[in-house]
Amino acid sequence: MTSNMIPPAIIFILAAFLIPFLKGKTKSIYMLLIPVATFYVLVNIPYGNIWTYEFWGYNLILGRIDKLSMIFGYIFTIMAFLGILFALKVKDDLQHVSAIVYAGATLGVVLAGDFLSLYLFWEIMAVSSTFLIIASRTRASREAGFRYILVHLIGGLFLLAGIVLYTQKTGTIAFDYIGLTGIESYLIFIGIALNAAAIPLHAWLPDAYPNGTPTSTVFLSAFTTKSAVYLLIRTFPGADLLIWIGAFMVFVPIFYAVLENDIRRVLAYSLLNQIGFMLVGIGIGTQLALNGAVAHAFCHILYKGLLFMAAGSVLQMTGKIKCTEIGGLYKTMPLTCLFCIVGAASISAFPLFSGFVSKSMIVTATVNEKMVFVYLILQFASAGVFHHAGIKVPFFTFFGHDSGIRAKDPSWNMTLAMGIAAFACIFIGVFPQPLYNLLPFIVDYVPYTGAHVVGQLQLLMFGALAFALLILSGYYPPEIKSINLDVDWSYRKLGRGAYIVMDRGLNLINRVSESVLMGVVKGVVSFFKSAAAKIALFVSVNIWLLLGYRGKRLEIKKNRLYNDILEGTLPIGIGAAVAISFILLMFILT
Repeated sequence: MTSNMIPPAIIFILAAFLIPFLKGKTKSIYMLLIPVATFYVLVNIPYGNIWTYEFWGYNLILGRIDKLSMIFGYIFTIMAFLGILFALKVKDDLQHVSAIVYAGATLGVVLAGDFLSLYLFWEIMAVSSTFLIIASRTRASREAGFRYILVHLIGGLFLLAGIVLYTQKTGTIAFDYIGLTGIESYLIFIGIALNAAAIPLHAWLPDAYPNGTPTSTVFLSAFTTKSAVYLLIRTFPGADLLIWIGAFMVFVPIFYAVLENDIRRVLAYSLLNQIGFMLVGIGIGTQLALNGAVAHAFCHILYKGLLFMAAGSVLQMTGKIKCTEIGGLYKTMPLTCLFCIVGAASISAFPLFSGFVSKSMIVTATVNEKMVFVYLILQFASAGVFHHAGIKVPFFTFFGHDSGIRAKDPSWNMTLAMGIAAFACIFIGVFPQPLYNLLPFIVDYVPYTGAHVVGQLQLLMFGALAFALLILSGYYPPEIKSINLDVDWSYRKLGRGAYIVMDRGLNLINRVSESVLMGVVKGVVSFFKSAAAKIALFVSVNIWLLLGYRGKRLEIKKNRLYNDILEGTLPIGIGAAVAISFILLMFILT
């Protein structure tokens, strides 16, 4: 049965190119059926390596099927369905085609069992996601998209260099656990870590994602970073470096999220914070920690997608997305407000919501491994998440001051997509066992204990207190014109400086070269304005031709014509010599 099925990635990518030729309801039904058909294929795939092909002496594996790849395949397909449903009424084939190709390439990455297939889908993913950023068709989105693709192409080059060295070292393109053991592994690590937005390689994410359309950002929030998380779990579990990168990530983005005025930028920095939790789990590398990283990635895709849907709905219906420009929308957008609160409670790891049953596994793993400092950082970050994503986002969007905007909940498809995602967040939070059954290792963990619930509620109240103090201090809402510098400032300025230096340097070289060349030409022209100089040239060239011709005749007699060039003679016939002499004569006479 499997041999008759098409690989999930190919289903998405091939199906995407028919979309521009369809219209109306046919197009809508067709797009929704793509992830449905793919999910059916995933459910019926047996474990093992399937869809294997020989190419240039290497085995391409388009289907490495195990529990780790399958859980990511499931959630990516589910999120593709929700994203398509949310964007169903968008009249833009560029977005639809790009989004579906993007989702297909992501499935290709998580199911690939060899580096060649992985790299191919990796680059398709980078290019297709760029079109989702520039789909807003604004100057800001074009510039952000340009920076985005440059950064990801650089990351792809690191990955490719690592793959080449790894293949030379091992003699195979198949991969699994690699570990940080040599230059090739570090190059691969950098390429993957960039897509995971690991600090300090993260600035492309808050730069690009908020410039997408209200619907395209939903796809962007789900696929790129989580496919990189999957690869890190596959290739670098237990790498201590990831613990400290993750700990830094859960800590630093909180402050940026607090300072931001744009709701989607708040959510972008919050996304970085959540990736940090996953990297800590991968770095610890125990079965509990890896299960926690996988479960948190699964839950994060749902609740972060839900939050970006809510923000996108507000932007779609009001045209505004800044804290200082919106507020009071709960009156006219009650369903969007409700779904946003569900997403906020989930990302805050509130009991009975999905984040609570996944994030706590990672925190517990730090306790089991006696990592006190990392544990304290994660606890502080948990309070910070509730502050900026759990309270700030819904408060300034739907409550706070009344902006006077009277919008309404978005179209039925957008509302339904949010409703399904919200239901999934609550269901997983209340009944975590179905999710635990999908995890790569056997789960021996109970999230709902008295100590854990009480401790988490205390942290959440601490975050609420911090928010209240900022409100009372008059800082909130943040200034609308505030500019928060991130590490992208360095390469923006350095890049512009390098361009200026190269531009001015090359212009200077061109001017000097042109001046020298023109001087030589003018000198030659001036010299040959003299009749004596022309006659001297004529006589000297003819003497050279005669001597060369004489030398050639001598070499022929000695049967050593093959040494003409080495001996310095000119292998030229008498006719050519006469022609050259005639041309020089015309030059003298004119």
